[in-house]
Amino acid sequence: MGKVLEIKNLQKSYGDLEVLKSVDLAVEQGDFFALLGHNGAGKSTTIGIMTSLVNKNSWSVKIGGVDIDKNFSKAKQNIGVVPQEFNFDIFAKVYDICMFQAGYYGVPKKIAAERVEFYLKKLELWDKKDAKAKELSGGMKRRLMIARALVHEPKILVLDEPTAGVDVELRQTMWEFINMLNKEKWITIILTTHYLEEVEQLCNNVAILTGGKIVYDGAVKSLLKTLDEEIFVLDLKNELKQIPKRFEQYQAKLVDANTLELTVKAKESVNEIFSVLSEKGIEVLSMRNKSNRLEQLFLKLAKK
Repeated sequence: MGKVLEIKNLQKSYGDLEVLKSVDLAVEQGDFFALLGHNGAGKSTTIGIMTSLVNKNSWSVKIGGVDIDKNFSKAKQNIGVVPQEFNFDIFAKVYDICMFQAGYYGVPKKIAAERVEFYLKKLELWDKKDAKAKELSGGMKRRLMIARALVHEPKILVLDEPTAGVDVELRQTMWEFINMLNKEKWITIILTTHYLEEVEQLCNNVAILTGGKIVYDGAVKSLLKTLDEEIFVLDLKNELKQIPKRFEQYQAKLVDANTLELTVKAKESVNEIFSVLSEKGIEVLSMRNKSNRLEQLFLKLAKK
């Protein structure tokens, strides 16, 4: 498959403030990759350098095998970016915004028209093609930015907080479309998001930035295997008035008479929990994680 993005010893400082400290990163063609980090960790700076919006202090970035310092005009053909902020002319028509973008990348007019129609239809914006961008809802504007980023059919699509402020139904539709791009068109997806459940559900690999350094770079599944404990919440059909003594090892606590919270170590079985409750005539209606598993690990790694 080959590497579609290669970053080696990337450094960036603003005066005495080091934002990136010798960052190495490689993303394979066709991957669904997450770049995570708290605010100020260096995610936006990394994306800015990839797109030439931010100057780097040292070393190399290759996009689609092309060094951005040696031939950025060719490298930029390989990347499409959906930034956090809306950055199009709000008085321009939806169709024109996409066509202008295609022209910027040198896509022939006939091919551009076909692509614009395809992506606007896929993103359910075709009936709004003659509307001015300012007339669109927030969710529609977000989809317009995705369509615009795809008209030159890049190898990499960077999504910077794409579902921020988007309702649940639209998020689901958006991810179905992005998954189609990844699996059918083999477009590599690089995602930044604060919705860590999206990363767990969608991404194959993840890099976590903290303090300008990468503290984890690998498979999402491998990262989840390092989780040494999970907090479970049990919804009970019957009231539990007192926590059983055998639950002391689980740091158990009653949220209310019908909700029990327990911390279970990675090597411990939940069977004993159900057995004890069954002995007391307590029926468990459901069991769920208190928080996203990846979120627990992210918070731990971000403290390093």
